[in-house]
Parts: sequence; structure tokens; C-alpha cells
Amino acid sequence: MVDFVGAGPGAPDLITLRGQKKIEEADVIIYAGSLVNPALLEAAKPGCEIYDSAKMTLEEVIAVMERAEKEGRRIVRLHTGDPSVYGAIREQMAELEKRNIPYAVTPGVSSFCGAAAALEMEYTLPGVSQSVILTRMAGRTKVPEKESIESFAAHQATMVLFLSSGRIPELVERLIAGGYTADTPAALVYKATWPEERKWVCTLGTLAQTAEENGIDRTALVIVGDVVRQSGFERSKLYDGSFTTGFREGK
Repeated sequence: MVDFVGAGPGAPDLITLRGQKKIEEADVIIYAGSLVNPALLEAAKPGCEIYDSAKMTLEEVIAVMERAEKEGRRIVRLHTGDPSVYGAIREQMAELEKRNIPYAVTPGVSSFCGAAAALEMEYTLPGVSQSVILTRMAGRTKVPEKESIESFAAHQATMVLFLSSGRIPELVERLIAGGYTADTPAALVYKATWPEERKWVCTLGTLAQTAEENGIDRTALVIVGDVVRQSGFERSKLYDGSFTTGFREGK
């Protein structure tokens, strides 16, 4: 059995209870060493085999899983944040299916949630923004043409950009070309929830300068949109005394 486990955004106590238990019970752990906080591995039992997938290919990862499965051992594949977001888990699942190896997924707290907590912000403010776009810049891994930065920027919704902090000048140029203005609020969050977490609120026009002055070129999320300002919002209808819901009558 292979358990894909979301490690959470960084802080060891932000993994789920189920994820923690899976780590404690594992005989073999393969973790994304470039992103997962190694402190999470302290919960592994003595004798647990631990592999850093940052130094491995897909084929090598599957080979470890296949061998451990034949030996009847419990396997945890530990991914940063929530494994469904930029976790590259589907290709692993496909290989496991070919080999008739069962698997399950334990979700985790994504870094975009950790970033919102760091900024003390709500992504879905009534009257400001009710949609969040999670995306990234195209790099060696392509992005579908219909999902370009410019096309998403045209919606003027809240955008959270993963894997893009190393190319911020180009990102800013494309966001503005798509419809945002230079004075659109923006935020940069480095290693959300880690002990070394750092955060900055600025504008699109000053985002590149902010990143450069602080030496940020990786492991950071970029958040763009009016919601970053956390002002100008309407009161939620859910808790409006005059609004009738399925649980109470409005007055």
C-alpha cells in the first residue's frame, strides 16, 4: 500500500492528524526533500527507510515503492502542501496502477492557505473577489495556451502564482498586459509557516523591486488582486440578521 500524504505548507504541526499517523506507521518514506520540512521526518519510527525524491527520477521512486510493496511494507510518499496541487502524483498513480499496487491519498494544507494565514487575509471577500485562480508561469513544464497569465489576468480575480518567484519582472509585465494596473495590490510570501517565513505587501509596480531587494527568487508565492488590500468589502449575508438561511429566519 502506498499512501500519498500532504505534508502541509511547512510548519510540522500543520500536517493533518491522519498524515502524522501515516508517517509514524511507515516502513518506507519517500519525501520531496527540496520542499518538505525535514522536521516532519522526526516522527518516523526507528528503522524506517527514508528517501529524498529531489535526487530521484520517477522510475527510481517507483522502483522503491515496488520493492517495498513486495516486501509487505507500508509506504508513504510525502509531498509538500496538498499533493493535488503541483504534486506530480498522477504520473506516480498511473505507474502503480500498471503494477496493481493499491494507493490512497491523504490531503494536506496547501501553501496558498498558509500564505493567506501569514497575511491575515481572506481570499473571498464579498464585493471584492469571490474567485481564486491558482496558476504558475510556463517554464520547462509548459502551460496550456488557454491558461496564459494574460488570459487569467483579464478576469481581474484574485491570482495566486506558484513556482514563479524567479521570474517576477516577466510575470509583472504579463499581468499588466492582461489587464491589471501597476497599482494593483500584490503580496509576496516566502516559505509560508516556516520559521524563516517572510512577507511583503506592495503593488504590481513595486513587486519586482521588492523581490530583488529582499533576495527572493524561489520558494515564494505571489498573490495579486484587490483582495490583498483587505478593505472595501461588503458584510457577509451569511451572518446578516435580515437574511434568511436554512438555519434561521431573517428579521
